[in-house]
Amino acid sequence: MNQCVEKSHAEFRRAWLLVLMPALLAAGGCTDRSPADSSVGQSPGVSTSSSTIVCTTGMVADIVGQVAGSRADITALMGEGVDPHLYVPTRSDIVRLRDADVIFYNGLFLEGQMQETFKKLASSGKPVFAVTADIPPGDLRAPPGFKGHPDPHVWNDVALWGRTVEAVAARLAEHDPGHADEYRANAAAFRDQLDALDAYARQAIASIPASQRYLVTAHDAFGYFGRAYRISVESVQGITTESEPGVDDINRLVDLLVTKQIPAIFVESSVSEANLQAVMYGAQSRGWTVTNGGMLFSDAMGRAGTYEGTYLGMIDHNVTTIARALGGEVPQRGMNGRLAVGGD
Repeated sequence: MNQCVEKSHAEFRRAWLLVLMPALLAAGGCTDRSPADSSVGQSPGVSTSSSTIVCTTGMVADIVGQVAGSRADITALMGEGVDPHLYVPTRSDIVRLRDADVIFYNGLFLEGQMQETFKKLASSGKPVFAVTADIPPGDLRAPPGFKGHPDPHVWNDVALWGRTVEAVAARLAEHDPGHADEYRANAAAFRDQLDALDAYARQAIASIPASQRYLVTAHDAFGYFGRAYRISVESVQGITTESEPGVDDINRLVDLLVTKQIPAIFVESSVSEANLQAVMYGAQSRGWTVTNGGMLFSDAMGRAGTYEGTYLGMIDHNVTTIARALGGEVPQRGMNGRLAVGGD
């Protein structure tokens, strides 16, 4: 009953926004802008140290921040624990997007409920960029049953996500050519950090005994991770959390856990763990106890202001948590010795 009510509310909200959005995008004087928002409305190509950039997810905002440095004020619409597949922009979100100098989003239909908003903003002349737009189609993952809709979870392959850093640098250089060299230098420095993270991930996952190298999660967010770091990935739901798992999906995973004697499965910070609980109970009923290996950051980073609230920390946390739970050998506090442990 509650699910039906929530669904009705969500549908009403989407319909309301479709009616309200054109007025919000067209409005000029009725805004939430404060005197500090002096950079809003500047033309592309004007050199500025205070461009206003709005991003959708934390992962996108993090790489944009790494490249822009002190040249921009950056806002992420979706914070800790927010599911971008289901996210519907609020009125204040639309105002922020309209007032931004530049907008960056993930693309590949990750932000499915926001496509019309992006389209309207771009048609008005606003610089709106998908950070994944320059990735060759052949490098994208196309899961069965999602023809024409590539897997959007590119950030879980560090090397592939690194290409988006170059794309961000190119777009910022177009917007602010006076600081193009600075953006490119920032991007190159961040790529060095990503290369080190990628090497750590490969080494850490390879340390897991081959017979236990199975990553079981709530939804199919780790396909790129599995492909890059050579670990089999299984999930209850598909690449979008809008899909509903069935009894067959749960039984399939129970069979896998029991047959392969996989020791742990993993919950996600932005996805309900109810389906995984059913999988754990199913395995237990068949005589195999599987543990909760820990919480992974799949579609959202950790809390703002923490190491796990950065892209580097997000992946370091995931890699270290997975390897430790499945029998691998990794430092307790991860690659950089900065991961929170226990009550830290």
